[in-house]
Amino acid sequence: MKFFILTVFPEFFKNFISESIIGKAVSKGLVEIEVVNIRDFTLDKHNKTDDYPFGGGPGMVMTPQPLADAIKYSLGKANSGKVIYLTPKGKIYDQELAAGLSKAGEDLILVCGHYEGIDQRIIDKYVDFEISIGDFILTGGEIPAMVMIDSITRLLEGVLGNEESSESESFYDHLLEHPQYTRPREFEGMKVPEVLLSGNHKEIEKWRLEASINETKEKRPDLIKKYMSKKQ
Repeated sequence: MKFFILTVFPEFFKNFISESIIGKAVSKGLVEIEVVNIRDFTLDKHNKTDDYPFGGGPGMVMTPQPLADAIKYSLGKANSGKVIYLTPKGKIYDQELAAGLSKAGEDLILVCGHYEGIDQRIIDKYVDFEISIGDFILTGGEIPAMVMIDSITRLLEGVLGNEESSESESFYDHLLEHPQYTRPREFEGMKVPEVLLSGNHKEIEKWRLEASINETKEKRPDLIKKYMSKKQ
C-alpha cells in the first residue's frame, strides 16, 4: 500500500516515516510513503500556493492550480488511488473506517489543507472523501494525515508481527481494550488480578472480555450500543 501526502510542509514528516512501527513497515516494503511538496507544482513566480478569498474575509485560501497538479502527479503513480481531503467538514474517522481503508487495496492520496482551506473546485473535481479526525480545529492536515497512516498501517498484514495484536486493541469490535499488567506482581500495594497469573487461558479470556465491557460501559457508553447491536 502506498500513501501520498500532499503538503506545503514536507519536513513535518521526516521523523514520522522513519521511526517506530511506520519506519519498520517502510523498511520491510509493506508500505510506501511519498511526501509530495505542493509548492513544487506552483506556476507562480513567487512560489505562492495561497491567495485571498473571493468575497473577502479573514485568512488565505490554497489556490487550485498547484493542488490539482500535485493530485494528478500522485494519481499517475498510484494504484487505483483515492483522494482524501483532511478537513473538519469531513466524515468522522474511526477504527471501522480505518479497517475499511486498509482492506480496500487502493493507494491513498492525503491532501493536507492549511489556512482557511482549499479552493472548493478541487474538492468538487478531485476529492473522493472528506475526513475529519474529530470536532476540533488544527493548524493543518499534517497531523490528521499521520493519524490516518498510523492507524491504517498497523492493520496491514505483517506490520505488527503478531496478527492477534490489532484484534485485541481498543475499538476492535467496538470495545475498549481490557486493562494490562506486567511485572512486578505487586506495586505500591496494588496486586495483579489473580486470574492473569493462573495459566487458565479460558478464564483469562473470559476475564478480559468482561473487563473490556466494563471499561467501555464506564468510559465510552456510546460504544456499548454498537457492540450489542453487532452481537445480536
